[in-house]
Amino acid sequence: MWDYLFLGIIQGIFEWLPISSEGIVALASHFLVKDLNPIDIALFLHLGTVFAVLIYFWKDWKEVFLLKNSKLLRFLIISSLISLSIGYPIYKLANNLIVGNTLLLVMGFGLLLTAYFHKTRKTFQIDFDKLAIITGFLQGLAVIPGLSRSGSTIFGLSLGKSTPSEMLKVSYMMSLPVVLVSSFYLFLKEPILVLEWWPALISSFLVGILSLHFLIKIVKKINFFKFALIFSSLCFLGAIIGFII
Repeated sequence: MWDYLFLGIIQGIFEWLPISSEGIVALASHFLVKDLNPIDIALFLHLGTVFAVLIYFWKDWKEVFLLKNSKLLRFLIISSLISLSIGYPIYKLANNLIVGNTLLLVMGFGLLLTAYFHKTRKTFQIDFDKLAIITGFLQGLAVIPGLSRSGSTIFGLSLGKSTPSEMLKVSYMMSLPVVLVSSFYLFLKEPILVLEWWPALISSFLVGILSLHFLIKIVKKINFFKFALIFSSLCFLGAIIGFII
C-alpha cells in the first residue's frame, strides 16, 4: 500500500508543474510495481488529480455544465476531441517511443518561448477555436512519457491573450474530459487498477488539491516570466543530468 500512496503523492505534486508527472510516475512505478504497464499506471493516476481540478474549479465547471459559459464549453469540446484522436494512437505506440532527455530539452525550449511571449506581451491573431485545436493537439502528444501535459498546454495557451492564472486554469480544466475517457478505457483493459490502486487515487487527490491551491497562489503573486524561466531551467538541468548519467 505504501508504494501506491507514494506514487499518488508524486502525481499530486508534479501534475500541475510543467515537468512530466507521467514520466516521473512511470519511472517510479517501473521499480515499485512489476506486474503492470508503468504507462497505464501513470495515466490512471491522473484520475485522482482530475477530481482535484473538478473540486477546485467547481464554480467554473458549474457554469460549463449549466451552459452559462459556452465559449469555454466549446473550447473544451474541441480540444478534448483533438487530444483523444491524437493521444490514442500515440498511446498504442508509446512503449516503442524513444523518450526522456530529448523531450526535457523540448519542454525547456517551449517554456523559454512561453516566458518570452509573456515578457514581451507578444500574442498572435489566433481565434479561440484554433487555439483549442493547437492546445488539444499538444495535450494529445503529452501521452508520451517525458512530455509534460501542463507544460505543453500552457505553452499553447500562451499563444493567445489569456492571463497567467487563466492559462493555468484552462490548462488544468482541459485534462478532465480526456482523463475520464482514458481512465474508463484503462479500467476495461486492467480492472485491477481500480481494485488495487484506490489508495493512490486518494493520495493523488488530496495532495493534488493542496499543491494546486499553493501553485495558483504563487502564480498570482510572482512574475510569470520568472515562473516559466525557473521550470525551463529545471528541464534543461534534468536533461543534462540524464545525458551525463
